[in-house]
Amino acid sequence: MLAFVDAKLAYEIDAVAAAAAQASGSAVIIDTRKQQSWDHGHIAGALHLPNASLDALPQTLPRDRCLIVYGWGPGCNGATHTTRQLLTAGFDVRELIGGYEYWVRNGFAIETAGTTSHPEPDPLVTAEPHQ
Repeated sequence: MLAFVDAKLAYEIDAVAAAAAQASGSAVIIDTRKQQSWDHGHIAGALHLPNASLDALPQTLPRDRCLIVYGWGPGCNGATHTTRQLLTAGFDVRELIGGYEYWVRNGFAIETAGTTSHPEPDPLVTAEPHQ
């Protein structure tokens, strides 16, 4: 069981750490959801790599930075499938715990139709707003 927990800690990242990694430029965030979900809203600055299009990985994915992969939320394992494929291809990858849902609940930047906004943070998730 300890090996399982160690593996989770090695390959998962929470929204706060992911936002910091994105802001520092040490990570690129990748959205694995379908086009309709992406259009509904996505993490600002994320790349769109739908799980359904993983037959061939884009040659443009950076190998010098961590790739943080996300899906809708805790009830979605699409990001896990993409994470596995990217790890198999030799990328440094982390899966975003809580996915898009917890990014939004933390109040981090999202983009919809070319407009970036910061949702109101959920006080049950974070004690202070993120700007």
